Amino acid sequence: MSLYDDKYLAIASDILENGYYDNNRTGMPTYKLPHQIMQFNLEREFPILTTKFVAFKTSVKEILWIMQKQSNNIKDLDGHIWDEWADEDGSIGKAYGYQVKKYHQIDNLIKSLKENPQDRRMMINIWNWEDMPEMNLAPCCFLSMWDVTDGKLNCMLVQRSGDLPLGVPFNTSQYAVLTHLIAQVTGLKPGLFTHVINNAHIYENQIEGMKTQLERKDKAYEAPRLWINPEIKNFYDFTPDDIKLEGYKHHEAIKMPVSV
Repeated sequence: MSLYDDKYLAIASDILENGYYDNNRTGMPTYKLPHQIMQFNLEREFPILTTKFVAFKTSVKEILWIMQKQSNNIKDLDGHIWDEWADEDGSIGKAYGYQVKKYHQIDNLIKSLKENPQDRRMMINIWNWEDMPEMNLAPCCFLSMWDVTDGKLNCMLVQRSGDLPLGVPFNTSQYAVLTHLIAQVTGLKPGLFTHVINNAHIYENQIEGMKTQLERKDKAYEAPRLWINPEIKNFYDFTPDDIKLEGYKHHEAIKMPVSV
């Protein structure tokens, strides 16, 4: 089985068996565990679930919308996953891509990786208290920290809140892709990707779907391979068609509700 299926399903099982039950701002109670961590060597395996279908292309479009287009308007995004948080003009407020653009965070990261790769201040942080009242949704994946060791680019993603059935699989795969993209344009090799989830939870109305996925654990497939167009050397030139999975075998999708 893929390493991601193994680590992810272990967290899911632990939450269902030992999670703390309580309510939250959405009104739909959760079972949750704090401080869940998954780590992967991106040279060996691309982390994506095979025990259910993950919309990889949609996740790629979302991370490019945030980090490349640096947009806060869903009209710049091909898809509907942000519709619940957008106003009538399509804006999600001063959130996500807005914060990347405001502080030139991608450009600063790439510059540091090329000119001072041992800098210990390389990060993308989109948690901004000053702008928080004007964000339609406070960022969940708010911090990524970057490191170069022996020519390899390592990324640690910190997520304050993780909807394990729906959001977390997207987030892991898209930040793993981002690490590959940044590595390519800075002349580095992809290294470790570490995903830290402060509050990993399963909503009460997602439990049956999660149990269905857990029943597939022994029928997981091997991880697919990630292909990135080797001709692209500028981060802003990547398109979704330059990023593909090869040999992605998976079980069918599991529909589960999202709590807003």
